[in-house]
Amino acid sequence: MSTFLLIPGAGGMAWYWHLVGQRLREAGDDVIALDLPGQDPQAGLAAYVDLAVAAATGCEDLVVAAQSMGAFTAVPVCERLSARRLVLLNAMIPLPGETAGDWWEHTGALEARRAAARAGGYSDALDLQTYFLHDVPPEILAEGPERQRDEAKIAFEEACPFGRWPEIPTTVLAGRDDRFFPYAFQQRVARERLTAEAHPVPGGHLGALSQPEAVTRALQQAE
Repeated sequence: MSTFLLIPGAGGMAWYWHLVGQRLREAGDDVIALDLPGQDPQAGLAAYVDLAVAAATGCEDLVVAAQSMGAFTAVPVCERLSARRLVLLNAMIPLPGETAGDWWEHTGALEARRAAARAGGYSDALDLQTYFLHDVPPEILAEGPERQRDEAKIAFEEACPFGRWPEIPTTVLAGRDDRFFPYAFQQRVARERLTAEAHPVPGGHLGALSQPEAVTRALQQAE
């Protein structure tokens, strides 16, 4: 039995992981779905890391999984805790001391998103439906919170607080239909930053909501 620490992306809502968490629990694993104060202008990456470490301290057989911007919390957490594995889903893979605000230019994320939009025949104007909700079932959205949280600027301005990549196995999962971070872009960033391959999983950027079975399987197989 493993303990999965599930870290959400921008906004910090634990609800993002609820379908995957349910399936992991049904399989006999323990789950800590972290809720982060994404809207708090006084909180930031250091505070997020402290919250995550406090939540998972003492857990054995720990697997840390993070989505999107959650990687900027997950990597420092793994430097401080004895995690067995790190799993990154559609993630902003950070470098030591990098800010989430600088990550976009450093990786060419915006150019990659626009190029994929032109190739795919959809608008390159960023909107919620086209880039995040296009493959999430309406019934799942209807069950969720009425309003998503915005991420405060401080989390984009603070340097990612880790000195070197933690010496644990790391699995990178990339959604085949992710329009926000296209699969080819994620593959390139994983190779450049981790010399690792991004394993394809079904679904878009919010894969834990649109394809919870596949994401759960991928987390379990990453063990």
